[in-house]
Amino acid sequence: MSDQVSVESLKSPEGQAAVEDPALVPEVPAWYPDWARELASMYFSGSICMFVLHGNVHDLVRCPAAGDDDNGPDRFVSLAEFLSSQVFGNWDVVVSYDLGRGMRPQAGRDSGRLQEMVRHISSVIGNPAGWPRDPDKVLSALETIIQRNLLQEDPNERKRMGFMFEHAQYLIPAGDLNMLARGQASRLVRLMSWAQNPYIKRQNIAFCLVADKLTEVNDRLVQNPHVAAIEIPLPDLDQRHRFIETNVAENGANLKDLTPDSMAQLASGLNLVSLNVVLSRSSSNRPLETRQFRALKKNLIERQCRGLVTFVQPEHNLDMVVGHKVAKARLRQDGAWLGEGRLDTAPMGYLICGPVGTGKTFMAECYAGSIGIPCVTLRNFRSKYVGETEGNLEQVLTVLRSLGPVLVIIDEADAALGSREMEGDSGTSGRVFSMIASQMGNTKYRGRIIWMLLTSRPDLLPIDIKRQGRAEVHVPLFYPQEVEEIADMFRVMARKNKTNLADDAVPEVSPERNLSGADIESVVLSARRRALADGRDVIERTDLEASLHSFIPSAQGLEKEMQELAAVLECTDREFLPSRWQEKMDEPNGRTRIQERCVAIRQLLEQL
Repeated sequence: MSDQVSVESLKSPEGQAAVEDPALVPEVPAWYPDWARELASMYFSGSICMFVLHGNVHDLVRCPAAGDDDNGPDRFVSLAEFLSSQVFGNWDVVVSYDLGRGMRPQAGRDSGRLQEMVRHISSVIGNPAGWPRDPDKVLSALETIIQRNLLQEDPNERKRMGFMFEHAQYLIPAGDLNMLARGQASRLVRLMSWAQNPYIKRQNIAFCLVADKLTEVNDRLVQNPHVAAIEIPLPDLDQRHRFIETNVAENGANLKDLTPDSMAQLASGLNLVSLNVVLSRSSSNRPLETRQFRALKKNLIERQCRGLVTFVQPEHNLDMVVGHKVAKARLRQDGAWLGEGRLDTAPMGYLICGPVGTGKTFMAECYAGSIGIPCVTLRNFRSKYVGETEGNLEQVLTVLRSLGPVLVIIDEADAALGSREMEGDSGTSGRVFSMIASQMGNTKYRGRIIWMLLTSRPDLLPIDIKRQGRAEVHVPLFYPQEVEEIADMFRVMARKNKTNLADDAVPEVSPERNLSGADIESVVLSARRRALADGRDVIERTDLEASLHSFIPSAQGLEKEMQELAAVLECTDREFLPSRWQEKMDEPNGRTRIQERCVAIRQLLEQL
């Protein structure tokens, strides 16, 4: 490994891995990141010599300038330099390859070591000017180098070798066997043969394939038992803090109302490259303010996720939500405990359901505004290309895990999350479902990632997603039930759309009209148009009455009834239900009758 780690002590004179005695395993420097320690542990076990590094692979890695001195000055280097100067820091030959730049020896900043590498490689495959660039020819050249090394009779003459393949997804891309070109198939076979070669495992020879998305690398290699996949996560709080302090000391970044501590806290979810972009925006003449930093962070994280998530900046809180008193009280209590750091009390997720127009999205955004944590919505991460959908989702989940606490809103969840069914899309929906369900059920992130699933058809969601331990709290929303509640809805919709209402503008509207919140908002906007056409900024009672008289609601009565019934059946707390639904549920066989009515409507709609 690095200069501080003596790999020779791990190997016996014959090159056999001396794993029987744990005392012979070299001690890895304490400052190594966790992923590098995991790599070292697997390599020292003597059973793994090939690693696939994925995730945050294009970021900077902390490397103490004074070697073992963890408290000394820091420098931050690329992954390739970290591997060549630290992980393989005292190895004789370290070679990297990618399709764009070809084969290159890697020796960090040690020019003498670089010359020795070039001299040895040239003695085997010829002058550097003639080194191949074509991937198949490069692998053949590396095979020659490896075989020549293995055939050395004197063990002391055998070189310690590390090979890095950057952008490995282009070398051995994901795909079915019948989709692989002949060259791609031969590369896959050669790499798998190296990974399981017992003679290679007995020597100091290691392979690192680097790719930002694991799903883009051929799964036959990734899932091979002789290959280990190691995720490089986004930087944690300590790494961000050290990077900010180093940048401020070296470049004089002007943080104004920010400190390295507060900025490191706010920078959750950013990689160090993006953080460097933010810090470079500041100078003695252009201080970096908190508001500016938040705006830059929003844009940078959306770019990191390649537009697959959108940050929501809520303008309202739960005070703007009309009705649903019990549900709002539950959400307020959960938010208060979350703000106090009592993460164990937070549910893993919520399921907000109800007929169209009941304000599910508005409720979710108001909840985010009440608890004051980042809120993101998932955009369409599906792609027509093989493996890209899973890769997109993997990238989004990596960012979410580092952002916490964060509220994740998934609208139209019944369509977005997929299911276990594998038909029609080569299993993509099943894999997407499995990835999201696994993340939702990971209690390590309780209170750090809060899922809020929104749907008008909760009956279409797989039961695995709706169970306790995932979307635990099911909150049904309904149309306004009382005259005063409808009047409050008119006032809230006017406030939401920054419209002035006269004191007596709201007429009495019967609940039997079954107006949704969206319907009421449409009536308010129509009344505003009437007022503006009449040269007034204030909506009068006559404007609303005329708009109510001319408004024709959607005619899909059966669909709305079925959505309401489904919301009642999904409810996890009886107190969330309006009194009329509580009474129906309390009747003998009340729940069964509701289920029967829901099934009957569904069958009728299928026949239409």
